[in-house]
Formats: sequence, C-alpha cells, structure tokens
Amino acid sequence: MNQGRIWTVVSPTVGLPLLLGSVAAIAFAVHFAVLENTSWVAAFMNGKSVAAAPAPAAPAAPAKK
Repeated sequence: MNQGRIWTVVSPTVGLPLLLGSVAAIAFAVHFAVLENTSWVAAFMNGKSVAAAPAPAAPAAPAKK
C-alpha cells in the first residue's frame, strides 16, 4: 500500500470515520437523486409492477392465388 503514510499525518480514529461518512453521504445523495428524477423506481420500490406494453399487431399477409 503506497498511501499508508497518510496515517502518520491523520489519525485513523479521525480519518476512517470521515472517509466512511463521506462514502455514505455520497451514496445517499446518489440514491436520493435516482428516486427524485425517475418515475419508475419509486413504483418499483413500493411493489407496483409496470404494465407490459402491448405487442404491435402483425401486418396481414396477402392472400395466395
């Protein structure tokens, strides 16, 4: 680990909670943004299923002569 000397400057009892707290805050912000900016995620999380789109009708085949 080439970044191991950071703990000589910052105590692990201070640095690790800051690191983990910032990761948790970023994850919360990303999840909040996804929930706020999409319409289907909230419905999915509440257990509602999305109605399947109907299949397009096949064109009628010409009659054989």
